[in-house]
Amino acid sequence: MITFRARPAEYPIAMPDQAFKTGPTVNHRAPKSLMWRKVIVFSLALVLAAWATIEMYYVLNVSGVTVLEKVLLAVFSLNISWIAYAFVSSTIGFLAALAGLFPAPKSATPDATQMIAGRTVVVFPIYNEDVERVFATVESTAESLATAPGRFECFILSDTNDPEIALREEAAFERLRTRMTPGTLVHYRRRTMNLHRKAGNIRDFITRWGGRYDYMIVFDADSFMERDTLIELARRMDASPATGLIQTIPQLVGGRTLFARTQQFAAALYGPVLGSGLAWWAQNEGNFWGHNAILRISALANAAGLPEIPGRAPFGGSILSHDFVEAALLRRAGWNVQIAPELGGSYEQGPPSIIDLSIRDRRWCQGNMQHMAVLLKTRGLTFTSRMHLIIGIFSYLASPLWLLFITVGMLLSLQNMFLTPAYFGETAALFPSWPVIDSERSLHLFTATMAILFAPKLYGLIYGLASPRWRRTVGPVKTFMGVITETLISVLLAPVMMVEQTVAVYRVFTGRDGGWNPQARESNEYTLSDTFRHHAPAIVLGVVLTVSAFAISPIFAAWLAPATIGMLLAATLSWWTGRTKSGDFALRMNLLESPEERDPPQSYLDSVASRPAYQDLSAPSLANLFSDRNLRNRRTHIVDTHWPLAHSEVHTPLAIARARANRLSTLGEYITALEPKEKLALLNSPGDLDAVIDQYDARALDYATGTT
Repeated sequence: MITFRARPAEYPIAMPDQAFKTGPTVNHRAPKSLMWRKVIVFSLALVLAAWATIEMYYVLNVSGVTVLEKVLLAVFSLNISWIAYAFVSSTIGFLAALAGLFPAPKSATPDATQMIAGRTVVVFPIYNEDVERVFATVESTAESLATAPGRFECFILSDTNDPEIALREEAAFERLRTRMTPGTLVHYRRRTMNLHRKAGNIRDFITRWGGRYDYMIVFDADSFMERDTLIELARRMDASPATGLIQTIPQLVGGRTLFARTQQFAAALYGPVLGSGLAWWAQNEGNFWGHNAILRISALANAAGLPEIPGRAPFGGSILSHDFVEAALLRRAGWNVQIAPELGGSYEQGPPSIIDLSIRDRRWCQGNMQHMAVLLKTRGLTFTSRMHLIIGIFSYLASPLWLLFITVGMLLSLQNMFLTPAYFGETAALFPSWPVIDSERSLHLFTATMAILFAPKLYGLIYGLASPRWRRTVGPVKTFMGVITETLISVLLAPVMMVEQTVAVYRVFTGRDGGWNPQARESNEYTLSDTFRHHAPAIVLGVVLTVSAFAISPIFAAWLAPATIGMLLAATLSWWTGRTKSGDFALRMNLLESPEERDPPQSYLDSVASRPAYQDLSAPSLANLFSDRNLRNRRTHIVDTHWPLAHSEVHTPLAIARARANRLSTLGEYITALEPKEKLALLNSPGDLDAVIDQYDARALDYATGTT
C-alpha cells in the first residue's frame, strides 16, 4: 500500500566512476555475436562508398584534378560513406523485417501468471515538465501494473529547479496518492542539487535506492509503454542473467502539428526497417537511447558510472549523451546490450516544430561531439560500441560536410567561370587541356546517389504495403499517399535541418554550451517573426547560394534549387509545419496517417484520460507557505532533504537566502528579493524555511511589544 512517506527506506549500492584509460581490454564474459554480420554490413558499405568515390574521381579527372577538386573528392567520400552505411543497414533491415527474422511476440507468454522473480522499478526522470501530463502518465502506468505478475513500483525522479513547478509537483503527488489503487507503490523524490543532469539524477537514485530493485525501466517525460511490454521486458531480464540492457524502438504518438505528424508517420513506417537492420548486425552489442528501455541495476552500477570529461563545456564536463556511453561501458564489462525491434508497445511524443527539434538537437549535438573524447580516451570498447559512437558523431557532422560539399562545388564552378583557364601546360602539347568534367558519368553518379539516398523510403513503402496492420488500419492508398507527402515535406525541410545542425556543430566547436532546456511537448505556435528570427542563417545562406548559382548559370541554379528553395522558405515552412491547423488539415485530407493514429495505444489513451484530474491543482505559493504552518507541515513527508555536500561545504543559494533575512525588514520585501534558485533552496530545506519564518515572527513580536 502507499505509505505516508513519499519515498521508501534507502537501500544504497555503490556506483563508482569508471576509469576510461584503465578499463578492461578484453571482454572475457561477453556473449559472442556473429562477426560475419558486421563484416557483411561494413564491407558492403565500404565497397559501395569506394565505387562511388572512384566514379567521382573519374568525373573530376577529365583533365587533371585541381586542389579544389581534391577537397571536393575528400568531402564526397566522407558523405557517401555515411549514405552507403545507411543504405546497406536499411536494406538488411528491410529483408529481415519482411522475412520475419524478428517475429512479433505473442500477446501472452506460455504461462502469463508465472511470477517475475526480479523487482522492477519504473523511473520517470523529469525536469521542469508539464505536471499534468507527467503525473497522468505515472498514474496510468502504475495502475496498469497493479495486477501484474511481479513486483513493480514507480518512482518519480524530479530535477525540477523552477520553484512554482516544484510546488505543483508536490500538489500533484498528493493528488496522485489519493487516486491510486491500494497496494500500488508510487514514490517521489526531488533532488536538492542538480548535479550532472539526467545521468546524475539516475545515479542519485541508484546509489540511494538501487539495492531495493533488480531491474529499472526508464521513461522519458513523454514516454508511454503498454502493460504487456513492461511485463515482457522484466520477463526477458529474468530469463537472461547475462543481459544488462534491452532497448525497445519507440514509435511516435500524439502528434498534432504537420511537422509532428510527418515525423510520426516516418517513424512508424521506416522505424521498423531501420531498427531491424541495426539489431541484425549489432546483436548483443546494441545501443541505449536513454529511455523506453530496461536495465539491470547491478550491471549499471558496477560497470557504467560516468566520470566527467576533463575540461570545460561544451567538450568537457558532464557527458550529455550519457546513454551511448553507458551502453558501451556495459558491453565493455561483458553484459549483453540488446535492441528489440520485434517488441512493440513502446511510444514517445516528438517535438512539435522545427524550432523545438533544433533546441533539443543542440544538446544532442554537444553530447555526440563529446563522444570524440570518449573514443580517444576509453580503452576496452568493442568495435561495435565504437561504431555506435562514430555513427552518432557523424549524424551531426554530416550536415556541415554536405554544406561544405555544396560550397566547394560552387567555388569550382565560379573558378571555371571567372578565371582564365590554362589551356596549355608548361610542356609543349598539340591539343589544349579543357577544364571540364565528365557530365555523362556525373549524371549516372548523381542518379545512383539519389537511389541510395531514397531507398529506405521505398523499403518503408513496401513494408507498409506488406504489413497486415498497415493494410488494416491505414490501407494501401493512404500509405502510398503518405509516403509521397512525407517525401515532399522532408525534401523541403532537409536543407533547413542541414543549416540547423551545422549551426549546432559550429556552436559546439566555438565553445558555446548548449545547456539542458526542457523539451516542448505541445505546439508553441511560434509567430512568423519568431521563425524568421530563428531561421535567419538559413535564409541568408539560401539567398547567397541562389545569387551565386544564377551568376554561374540558370541551369546550375535549377540543379541547386532542391537545396536553396527550402532555405529561402525556411521561416515560412517552419511556421506552417509547426501549426496544429496544418496538421489537422493533413488529417482531414487523409494524409500522413499511421497505425498509432488510427488505433492509439491503450497506454497513451489512459494517460490522456487521466490528465483532467491534475488540471485543477491548487499548489500553494511561497507566500502561502510563509503564512500557513499547516501547509508547511504537509510538505515534510514529500521534501527530500538529502544534500550531497561535504562536511564543510555550504549550498550558496541557501546561504544567501538565509543572509537576506538578516538584511530585509519585512517578509514581503524578503520574498520579492529572493532569486528563483534561493526560493527552491528554501523549499528543499524545510528547517531553514521555518527558521526564516521564526526570525520574522520574532522580529514582528519585538516591534509589537516595543522591545525593539
